[in-house]
Amino acid sequence: TAPAVPDDIDEQRELIRQAVAARSSAIVLLPAHESALNDAIAEADARGVPIFHIVSKPGTSTWVNYVATDSVGMAGDIANHLFDHLGGAGNIVIMDGTPSAIASPERHKGFVEAAGKRPGITILDSVCGYLLRAPAHAATQDVLRRHARIDGMLVANDLMAMGVIDALEESGRTFPIASINGTPEAVAAIRNGAMLATASFNTLAFGELSVEAAARYLRGETVPREIMLPTAIIDRSNVGHWDKPYDERPVPSWEQTQAHWAGSIRKPSAEQERSID
Repeated sequence: TAPAVPDDIDEQRELIRQAVAARSSAIVLLPAHESALNDAIAEADARGVPIFHIVSKPGTSTWVNYVATDSVGMAGDIANHLFDHLGGAGNIVIMDGTPSAIASPERHKGFVEAAGKRPGITILDSVCGYLLRAPAHAATQDVLRRHARIDGMLVANDLMAMGVIDALEESGRTFPIASINGTPEAVAAIRNGAMLATASFNTLAFGELSVEAAARYLRGETVPREIMLPTAIIDRSNVGHWDKPYDERPVPSWEQTQAHWAGSIRKPSAEQERSID
């Protein structure tokens, strides 16, 4: 079940409560906010419904497992890819996502930290595209009017990168764009030269692994607190490997993820195992 409105906190809270009321065995959740859902998550925990997070984790400890790629590290990796392409020097614009989204400040931090280690890189400006194509298009139009020289742009997600490309095509200007998510649209843009690169944020893999973690936990097996998959950079050198629908992309097996486990190992308590039975 997904909210009808993306990142709608109230709707997501209600969906969690509905799942608890339906006596669900477990909930796999992509939280829309760092703290606004903590009450609903606590209610699920109090009712014995374990929570398994993907993509982002809230500021509460009442969950069993979290599957993602480290947003700060991933943003740093894609930023360094752009900086290397520019020969280590240039004026860079950052396009951030919605401020309330958990990953937005993390990705911004990764971009800025990577730039801070490169003396030749200047962060010229930071703008917000609200994780959507149209707002990103408008923000890019504005930043192009304000800055005569931009050497590259770091974009917090691929949907916004499409808006950046739209604005560049209209303006006749060009500079390399590096983004995050690895969507089919971004892969196509890399293939045709409209984008430099994107970092794969493999949400399909996160979801599959989270469901497997939930199933193993409910069977009484131990699961790691976190599974942090490494960054995969997609560019012209490997675009063919990624130029396929999500459901045809490889997902690592449970055994292959073990090198990326972090935190304590969790197993249901005796009381939880009795409720599972």
